[in-house]
Amino acid sequence: MYTEDPVLRTGVVQLLRPRPEVEVLDPQDESRALVSLVVVDEVDDVVARLLRRLQRSSTTRTGVVVGRFDQDALQTTVDCGVSAVVRRGEADQNRLIGTVVALAKGEAVLPGDLLGRLLDHVGRLQRSVLDPNAPTLSTLTPREADMLRLIAEGFDTAEIATKMSFSERTVKNVLHEVNTRLNLRNRAHAVGYVMRHGLI
Repeated sequence: MYTEDPVLRTGVVQLLRPRPEVEVLDPQDESRALVSLVVVDEVDDVVARLLRRLQRSSTTRTGVVVGRFDQDALQTTVDCGVSAVVRRGEADQNRLIGTVVALAKGEAVLPGDLLGRLLDHVGRLQRSVLDPNAPTLSTLTPREADMLRLIAEGFDTAEIATKMSFSERTVKNVLHEVNTRLNLRNRAHAVGYVMRHGLI
């Protein structure tokens, strides 16, 4: 176990030691450990170095119990091979024991909101690697996106003009501009294209 201060370490040990499911090892016995638990306020540069060292030099599976956790911390922990993240505010005895046991079994543990963020992040990475020139949300203006949404919902030019308070001519011009800029053949192609790339 790695903590920022002795008081924190004592508190975590007191939570873990009484339970038969886990054995808290002394530092001299760490070569027998299956799990490394890192308990910190935040994942800063010092903690990132520790996590990288554990990734390189240890055969344990690493879990992080952390006070503050943002998108950068999520990226760092993923890059460092961390298999579990628990927020300190949620780290009661049962949660900690469950996390350590899950890690020992080779499982991963992430709070639901972090899992969602991780999946979004992985999806963005895959899209950027597979097609770095793929369109992003900034490819369309809000007005263009709104018009394409309405086309996808089955509205014709006149209905779109009424709904958006534009003239039919403006709607046609905007849609023509989108088709020209993105090299699309017609409205159906435009709707399919933007839906396929997750732009609407």
